[in-house]
Amino acid sequence: MTTVPHSLFAAEDSPDSTAKHADRVSFTEGMNHIAALIWRGALRIRKAPDQLLDVTLQPLLFLLLFSFLFGGAVAGSTEDYLQQLVPGLAVQNTIMASFAAGVYLNTDINKGIFDRFRSLAIPRSAPLIGAVISDIVRYFVALAVLLLTAFPLGFSLNSSIPAFFMTIVVLVVVGLCFCWMSVFVGMLVRTTASVQGLMTMFVIPLTFGSNVFVPTETMPGWLAAWSDVNPVSLIADVMRGLMLRNELSPSILGVVAWLVGIVAVFFPLAMWAYRRRVG
Repeated sequence: MTTVPHSLFAAEDSPDSTAKHADRVSFTEGMNHIAALIWRGALRIRKAPDQLLDVTLQPLLFLLLFSFLFGGAVAGSTEDYLQQLVPGLAVQNTIMASFAAGVYLNTDINKGIFDRFRSLAIPRSAPLIGAVISDIVRYFVALAVLLLTAFPLGFSLNSSIPAFFMTIVVLVVVGLCFCWMSVFVGMLVRTTASVQGLMTMFVIPLTFGSNVFVPTETMPGWLAAWSDVNPVSLIADVMRGLMLRNELSPSILGVVAWLVGIVAVFFPLAMWAYRRRVG
């Protein structure tokens, strides 16, 4: 039977066991356990749909607030402003939706659910992978709500099927990369409110210091210099290229560099904090 390294798929000791390690689980068994925990995450959303308020109500409020308040001042009309705003909001909403992984893991630990996981012969990484992958549902919901609201307001999607598919792929990859920040924070702090507060403090300057809401040309020189290299600005440029011009922006190179850097820094930190917190 094929096995994988203990660090990823080692079965946990049962409460009645001694220092002797439990048998290893096979790769297939590990994948089955992970799939079950991904399904658990999806069921949690179905049974408590209020958990989707941040990816349903929040995108709606941002879209309506900024388009009607600033559309005329920034772009001359609401419809013209929507063409700049909607692709950028898709990026912001995805990043904010990625917070959920850290929040859910922190909640499960505080409720003692991980004590139950430790008594089961499942991979140590299964709850973590389940929380991260199940959040993809949130990314889809956030994008769907944004577009369904933007179309009646005058937003025009000029994208072929392959380009729109690429739009979804980029957003999912962005969410999966940024989520390691929330996992890291969620494993360090004690309360769920602290996870949400710290991640909000991080994402608000990042998104408002980008070209999501206003063109870079209107910013002071120091802020424009940051906005030009801001990962949110670069991702927003890629979204505008795919959604409005049916093309892949050259900014994709900067996006790849940022995402690789984020994963290279925060994935090891998240794994270290996860192992330290759950044992």
